[in-house]
Amino acid sequence: MNIFNIYRHIVLCGLLLSLCTTDVRAQRADSLVAHDLHAMDVNITQGNDIRLLMNGHEKFDDLFAEIRSATQFIHMEYFNFRNDSINHLLIDLLAEKVQQGVEVRIMYDAFGNASNNQPIHRQQHDSICALGIRLEKFDPLKFPWVNHIYPRDHRKIVVIDGRVAYTGGMNVADYYIDGLEGIGPWRDMHMHIEGAAVDELHKIFATMWQEQTGELLTGEKYFPVRTAPAGMVPIAIVDRAPHVSNRSIRQLYISMLDHAQHHIRIINPYFVPTTKVRRAIRRAVRRGIDVEIMLSAKSDIPLTPDASFYVGNSLMKKGAKVWLFNGGFHHTKAMTVDGQVCTVGSANLDSRSLRCDYEVNAVVFDSLTTARLDTMFLDDCQNATPMTRNYWRSKSLWRRTVAWFGNLLTPFL
Repeated sequence: MNIFNIYRHIVLCGLLLSLCTTDVRAQRADSLVAHDLHAMDVNITQGNDIRLLMNGHEKFDDLFAEIRSATQFIHMEYFNFRNDSINHLLIDLLAEKVQQGVEVRIMYDAFGNASNNQPIHRQQHDSICALGIRLEKFDPLKFPWVNHIYPRDHRKIVVIDGRVAYTGGMNVADYYIDGLEGIGPWRDMHMHIEGAAVDELHKIFATMWQEQTGELLTGEKYFPVRTAPAGMVPIAIVDRAPHVSNRSIRQLYISMLDHAQHHIRIINPYFVPTTKVRRAIRRAVRRGIDVEIMLSAKSDIPLTPDASFYVGNSLMKKGAKVWLFNGGFHHTKAMTVDGQVCTVGSANLDSRSLRCDYEVNAVVFDSLTTARLDTMFLDDCQNATPMTRNYWRSKSLWRRTVAWFGNLLTPFL
């Protein structure tokens, strides 16, 4: 073992020790959060490399490049694939990989597909399958379709050759690049991950695939042996599966909020947290933690934004700093704590994500990654309006009434 490898192993052992220690006298927020994750039986993998993809251009450029390099398999799990140009480019590229002998498996949520205004229809679904791509719908809608509203598969996961994985907030749609008329740019982000955390994401996909199709994905072909760490970043993958890990992501958010010692920054598009999460935010404010929340001034759906403003106004009056982003729709789902630990994923801070749907978040114990998210937040504050008492009073009585009513419905939003 050369000097570099010895040094690398010492550093990795030191990181693990600092994350797992239970000596509260020396613990920072990141190690306290890690302790809670261990108590939840969440594996914190070592030896990862991570790259933040800060917009749709970066995500799809990076993803397409990795797909072109695939030699064994490409597995995808998304809430929806919008039937537009970026999806057509993706399918064409995947069809080429099938011709080269690469296995391609895709799962998309039936409700997520039906709820967008450019869905994949049955004929298109069948034509994609005819290309040799294994395409499966999660929980197809059947009469009465209302029985299939909950739970839905809201995850975003891609795994290529067991070597690289992606997760975050983006589905497959043109608006991540071009924005939407009437809303403007669609802000979101994703993560490119290499290392042991890839296997954690792949296990989630493999479980869902087996439940839907009966096909078992195991062995070194799908989970290759890793001979060396890909990097030095500890990452935990927190999965929410109904009836299996119902409270996992809610507990993650509460743990991060409760263990913050300096500052918390939250970006979330549908900000109507459950009661326990709201209480954790208020506890943080009472401890004197600098809590900042970024909401989007525009949204793609009705009612929930009004309810978000109501909740934001309530927390503002308790001492949180609430910003309304004006540069389009901020669909990012991220939280940072003390510049030490952050999470990015598919989970919104609403009842649907925290109580009902299949979701996945990556928790990154890395100051550089966290700093980049903090920088993004601070930059976005330059294009945001602070929520003040005067801002709320400037709203019409009708808008404030709608917001109040929406808040009453937050257990169902």
